[in-house]
Amino acid sequence: MKEYKEVIRQLIKFRDERDWEQFHDSKNLALAISIEAAELNELFLWKKDINSEDVNLDKLKEELADILSFSFLLAEKHNLDIFEIILEKIKRNAEKYPVDKAKGTAKKYDEL
Repeated sequence: MKEYKEVIRQLIKFRDERDWEQFHDSKNLALAISIEAAELNELFLWKKDINSEDVNLDKLKEELADILSFSFLLAEKHNLDIFEIILEKIKRNAEKYPVDKAKGTAKKYDEL
């Protein structure tokens, strides 16, 4: 938990030193997450039978870091605890996808 808060502190420090908070409204942070996710997808575009050896790990780390950084900043902007909201989502998903119905299938919850 301590490390997560330090990451947020460092992100804010980096942003504030450059006077970028003015650009970090919710819409722009959400767009940045989407754009970075598209860049992550691009690492896998046109490749067959992807496995861990087929992806450039340095680029993977870079794109994931971008996505997570913008996600952390968006959560912080709205005073959301990322671990709390993820645990809440896991609980809701567990209700939508009970093990006895969802195990081993990729069906959506309304198709189970």
